[in-house]
Amino acid sequence: MENDVVVVGGGPVGMLLASELALARVRVRLLEQRRTRTEQSRALTVHPRSLEILDQRGILDRFQRRGMPIPFAHFAWLDTPLDFSRLDTRHPYTLWLAQAQTEELLEERARELGVEIERGRSVLEVAEREGEVALRVEGPEGQVEERARYVVGCDGARSVVRRSAGVGFPGTETTVTAILGDVELAEPPARPFRHTCSRGAVLAAPLPPGDHEGVHRFVVFDPRRTHVSTSEPVTLEELQSGVARIVGRDFGMRNPRWLSRFGNATRVAERYRRGRVLLAGDAAHIHFPAGGQGLNVGLQDAMNLGWKLAAEVNGWAPPGLLDSYHDERHPVGRAVGRNTEAQTRLGDVSEAGLSLRDLMSELLAIEPVNRRISELISALDVAYPTGKTAETHPWVGRRAPDRALATDRGAARLYELLHAARFVLIDLAGAAELREAGAAWGDRVDVVGATADPGSDLAALDALLVRPDGHIAWASDAARRATRLADLKGALEAWCGPA
Repeated sequence: MENDVVVVGGGPVGMLLASELALARVRVRLLEQRRTRTEQSRALTVHPRSLEILDQRGILDRFQRRGMPIPFAHFAWLDTPLDFSRLDTRHPYTLWLAQAQTEELLEERARELGVEIERGRSVLEVAEREGEVALRVEGPEGQVEERARYVVGCDGARSVVRRSAGVGFPGTETTVTAILGDVELAEPPARPFRHTCSRGAVLAAPLPPGDHEGVHRFVVFDPRRTHVSTSEPVTLEELQSGVARIVGRDFGMRNPRWLSRFGNATRVAERYRRGRVLLAGDAAHIHFPAGGQGLNVGLQDAMNLGWKLAAEVNGWAPPGLLDSYHDERHPVGRAVGRNTEAQTRLGDVSEAGLSLRDLMSELLAIEPVNRRISELISALDVAYPTGKTAETHPWVGRRAPDRALATDRGAARLYELLHAARFVLIDLAGAAELREAGAAWGDRVDVVGATADPGSDLAALDALLVRPDGHIAWASDAARRATRLADLKGALEAWCGPA
């Protein structure tokens, strides 16, 4: 069979997933119906956890050169911002970067790794057969059938892959709509602003530098227009009148680059995997774009799925590993849906709604509350269920912290050890028996001897096993020293298959 995996959809999620598969030497093709990349700004925020996963693959600097770091974010446009600068990460900020540029950089990465990208190719149907998936594809040559061992739908909210596989997409219909526009301004505001009052709410900010120089993004909640169907086109006049009514002027809007209407429909696929068909990104979950979470959740789906699907294709995945993609990411999709629904409710600009917003803003001014919501929006709070006993180390399932280490290969940050997308066993106690045990899985696991700074939280550990996606599969400390060798071997077998 010519394809191990076909990825359907060439947005940021599809590009990152294809790269992860290619990094593991999986034969992967990506099919995209658009003939060219999007030129629209679309999603503008890359959150801290997404920056971390880019860092784990050694490509973050490409994005930092193009984007603008902003140390805060918002929850429901409340007056008190979320303070990302206090988060426990090397990247305590949102990177303000147009989706067009994010997609361009991820495509560049995919091509470097040898991914075969075919544009102008529409997938019409997928059907699983014994041991393979057949795809009916329409392209310049007409309709053809292609085959692959697995297919992943990264093809958006109206996913053909999801519908063909018969995966349900339960949730709620749109009840509230808003509009956005990327426009040039004759009289731009002096700074980005949020304005909320009984007449509605407006958010305005300049787009990141680059192809969108001199363009501002406006998002408008106009109570008179919140029940308009998302299928109704937005006009420049509608955007102008809404902003002028709420703020008092329209800033001389002209030359719209992109106008769109969006709603609060919230849905999560019943299963992220059905046999040889899998889903990621908007094909798996949709929600109101509050907090700029959609793109980020999709990238994190791809990071979770990539190494697991590669393990299955390459023949070393232990039983249940590929199913753990659904088990770990489906709850995340549901949680994002819940917090965006809460933010939608906080968009109420009635007298009672504004009172609630004032109260919530006061609560966000309390540092622990602000940190909790910041971790939620940034996805730094995501910890996967262990499925193990109460004896499991409390770090298991969490994202690994990116601490400085003195390793037997020289000074390195923990995330630098993950560039090859392999498991990493870090021996922090000089325990030769742990390193010898890890060496039996040497085709899947990098074994590193290291010491941590005495003040680091890693200094309390004897060892830890980090998954390719940066989450912790196993850890040990002094209290577990008597059983750590047996526990490590058990964890390696559970996550990496037989030695």
